[in-house]
Amino acid sequence: MQASVLIVDDDRTILKVLRGYLEQAGHIVYEASDGEMALYMLRRERPDLVVLDVMLPKRNGQDLTRIIRNDKTLVATPIIMLTARTADTDKIIGLELGADDYVTKPFNVHEVIARVNALLRRRNLDLLPNAAPNILRVGELHLDLEARVLTIAGRVIDLTRAEFNLIEIFMKHLGYTLNRDELLEKALGYSHDGLGRTLDTHIRNLRRKIEPNPETPIYIQTVYGIGYRMEKPVK
Repeated sequence: MQASVLIVDDDRTILKVLRGYLEQAGHIVYEASDGEMALYMLRRERPDLVVLDVMLPKRNGQDLTRIIRNDKTLVATPIIMLTARTADTDKIIGLELGADDYVTKPFNVHEVIARVNALLRRRNLDLLPNAAPNILRVGELHLDLEARVLTIAGRVIDLTRAEFNLIEIFMKHLGYTLNRDELLEKALGYSHDGLGRTLDTHIRNLRRKIEPNPETPIYIQTVYGIGYRMEKPVK
């Protein structure tokens, strides 16, 4: 599964290490050490995935994520954010802007490569053509699997890749409790101890977009000690 990956970081050691491991995994690697160079490389090379540091000269990672998600030629590019910040608010902002995943520095390089490969596998599945339109419906939620569009009462809801994967899984398993490992594996392509907070952030963001009141959700229910379940709202 060869793919092109753009690494954006102003730390030359990180660039060198990630390049070595990604090339060993069979990928084509591009590098950028600041935000302006990254934007140039994105538009010239059209990489299959971006590993993006948050703190960068000229343009930071959050600005770049916003630009990518508002550019119709780049919008589907998976993004893994690297951050030395550990505050949940920084991670939530990245995910809300459209990042698919984040890794906190210092990181295990093998974990980063695993996440890259997982997102690339998911991207390849997304690109497979469907034989016919496939619509899932739960309450006022309508999910078009072919067009990859979610609407609520006819209103289009903007979702990140991870959020779309989650809502698809929930709607396909209506009334079934999915444990955290199942959701991580099915939605993000991997399962790993300590990633529960990433899942919780995606769920929290998704609830904010689809629930009439995110504090008392009617669709995505928490099953304490196990995971989450989607229910059909009672009229």
